[in-house]
Amino acid sequence: MLDFRDAFAAEHGFELWVHHNEDGRRQGLDPITHGSVYTTVMRTDALKAALDLGRYDVIFGGARLDEEATRAKERVVSVRNRFHGWDPKNQRAEFGSLYNFRRSPGESLRVFALSNWTEHDLWAYIARERLSLCPLYFARERPVVLRDGQRIVVDDAERAARLGFGAPRLERVRFRSLGCWPVTAADASQSEDLSAVLRETLASRRSERSGRVSDAGSLEGQKREGYS
Repeated sequence: MLDFRDAFAAEHGFELWVHHNEDGRRQGLDPITHGSVYTTVMRTDALKAALDLGRYDVIFGGARLDEEATRAKERVVSVRNRFHGWDPKNQRAEFGSLYNFRRSPGESLRVFALSNWTEHDLWAYIARERLSLCPLYFARERPVVLRDGQRIVVDDAERAARLGFGAPRLERVRFRSLGCWPVTAADASQSEDLSAVLRETLASRRSERSGRVSDAGSLEGQKREGYS
């Protein structure tokens, strides 16, 4: 995923800034051992620090309402306080495509321009425009371990061994949603191209974020603390 990001930025001439929480790195945190602490330190705190560093007023995100129940409480233009916190009860009404971009001193705005799209809308647009995508979205034979019923792709065998994962087996899988490794699971799939992914998406009755193991019971709390 990071290789695709870097190549995409270079191809289109984007200025790419990458920010890490170096304190968290020095602590050796990982999402398996440290759970919600890892999420807070390495994702939420890192994001807030990067936003403060850049002094950004408006931040665009790719979240959609159909991804997860907490997302459905969002607005297209979401107000955040001076600590980047989100209060779902303190959001503005939105009527049709009328959006309020006014902000008070210290506030910032998260703008989710695809908020009202569905997963199917997104894939239909990708298929129509023939957009390039990270190859992890397409089914390939990959080394997989089963953990709590979820398929975790092993892309770092040494780290997987330290975390107590068993021996991987090859399985044809793809990702519907991409996030931190190793708490983002893949789905068994034979969908190797855009048309097959679109058909699979139409037939699915599971949330696209069902593979985000780290979401369980925590996403709203993360968002209240400043995560997107």
